[in-house]
Amino acid sequence: MRYDKIKMVKNRLYVINNFINYPPFSIMAKKVKFGSRIGLIAATVGSAVGLGNVWRFPAEAQTNGGAAFLLLYVICVCLLGIPVMIAEFSLGRGTQSDAVGAFRKLSPKKKWWLTGALAIFASYLILSFYMVVAGWTLEYFWQSVTGQLYAHLNSPDGMVSSFREKMAECITGSWRPLIVTYIMIAVNLLVLMKGVQKGIEKMSNLMMPLLFVLLLGFACVAMTFPKSMEGLAFFLNPDFSKITPTVMINALGQAFFSLSLGMGILITYAGYFPKETNLLSTSVTVAGLDMLVALLMGFIIFPAVMSFGLDGESLEGATLVFVTLPEVFVQLPLTQLWSALFFLLLMVAALTSTISLAEVSIAFLQDYFGLHRVKACLWVMLPLTVVSTLCSLSQGVLSDFRIFGFNLFDFLDNTATNIMLPVAAIFTCLFVGWAVPKEFIRKELTNNGKMNTSFVTPVVFIVRYVAPALIALILIARFV
Repeated sequence: MRYDKIKMVKNRLYVINNFINYPPFSIMAKKVKFGSRIGLIAATVGSAVGLGNVWRFPAEAQTNGGAAFLLLYVICVCLLGIPVMIAEFSLGRGTQSDAVGAFRKLSPKKKWWLTGALAIFASYLILSFYMVVAGWTLEYFWQSVTGQLYAHLNSPDGMVSSFREKMAECITGSWRPLIVTYIMIAVNLLVLMKGVQKGIEKMSNLMMPLLFVLLLGFACVAMTFPKSMEGLAFFLNPDFSKITPTVMINALGQAFFSLSLGMGILITYAGYFPKETNLLSTSVTVAGLDMLVALLMGFIIFPAVMSFGLDGESLEGATLVFVTLPEVFVQLPLTQLWSALFFLLLMVAALTSTISLAEVSIAFLQDYFGLHRVKACLWVMLPLTVVSTLCSLSQGVLSDFRIFGFNLFDFLDNTATNIMLPVAAIFTCLFVGWAVPKEFIRKELTNNGKMNTSFVTPVVFIVRYVAPALIALILIARFV
C-alpha cells in the first residue's frame, strides 16, 4: 500500500515536471486568451460552422428521410456530440496547450501524443483541399457580382448548360481555380498573422453575425416560395418508418463532422479559453448555434427544392451549391443580388473553417518549437500552397493521376474525413475516459468545484463507453 502511494506521488510529480518543461512553458510567454466571451463563442462556432453545414447537411437530410434524419441528428448532437466536445475542451483549457502538448502533458510516459499528431495531420490534409473549395466560393461570388454567372441565360441550351459550363470552368480549369485559391490562402494568412485576439477573434466577431443575418434573410425569402410549406413538411414532420440503422449512422456521422470533433480544433481553441470559462454552457451554446445553421439551411433548401421542381435531383455538394441554387436564383427578382449574397455567405463559412483548421498546426509550431507567430503562419501556409495547387489541378489536368482509384482531391478527402478523423476521435475519447486522472477531468468540468457536479458522471460515462463504440461504428460503416 505504501509503495502504491509513493508510486502515485512520483507519477504526479512527473506530470507536473512535464507541465513546467514542455516547450510552451520553457520557451514562450504566457499563452494568449480570447478577449471576451462573445469573441470566444464566435470563434469556436466559426470553427464548427462551415461548408459541411451549408451543403453536406441538406444533402444528407434529403438522402436520409428529411425530418427523420433531422431528429436523429439533433439527438446525436445533444447526447453524444456535446459530451465529446466538453472532453476536448477540458484537454485544451486544462493544459493550455496545442493538440499534441495536451496529450503529452497529461500522459508523459505513454504514446497518447500520437492521437494529437494524427488530429493535426488530418486537419492539415483537410485544409489543403478545403482551401480549393473556398476558392470556388470566391470565384462564384465574383461571377455573381459581375453578372458573368448569368451571362448566357439566352443561350440555345438554356441556363442549365450555362451553369454547368461555369462550374466546369471554375473547378477543372488550370489557372482561374488556382488564382482564387491563392487569394483565399493570402486572406487566411493575413488574418492568422494578426494573432488570436486581433486576427481570429476580430474576424469571427464580424463574420459570424454576418453569416447568421444572411441565413435568416434567405430563410425569410424561402418562406415566400409557392411550395414552401411542402418543403418544410418534408424537413420538419418526421416519418418514423424512415429511421433505419443506416440513417442513424449517417446522422451520427454528420453530428461529429459538423462539430469539428477529432480535428484538434476544439483542443486548440480551448487553450485560448480563460480559466473561468464555463465549459458546459460553452459547449451547449456552440452546439446549439451549429444546429441552428443546419436548421436554417433546411429552411432555405427544401422550400426551394419543392417550389422549383428540383425534388427529383440529387443534392450532392457541388451540384447543390453550384448548379441547383443558381437555378433557383434565376427564378427570383434581383437574381444577381441573391446569388452574390448567397456565395458571400458560403465564402464566410469557408473562411471561418479554414482559419480554424490552419490554427491547429500554427499553435503546435508555436508551442512545441517556440516559433514567432508570423514565422509559424508562414511555415504552415507556404507548403499548403503547393498541396492545394496539386489538389486543384487534380480536378483538371492532373485528373488522370490516381491513388487507389481517387484523384488527389478525393483521396485526401476520403482519407482524412472517413478514416483519420474517426480514429483520432476514438482515441481522444479513450484518453479522456481512461488515461487522464479523474481529478483533472472533475476539476475542469466543474471549474475547481465551483459548478454543479451532477453532469460529470454521465459525461465521463458517454466519453468512456458510448462515444468510442459509436464512432467505431461510423468508421466500420464506411467500409461495409
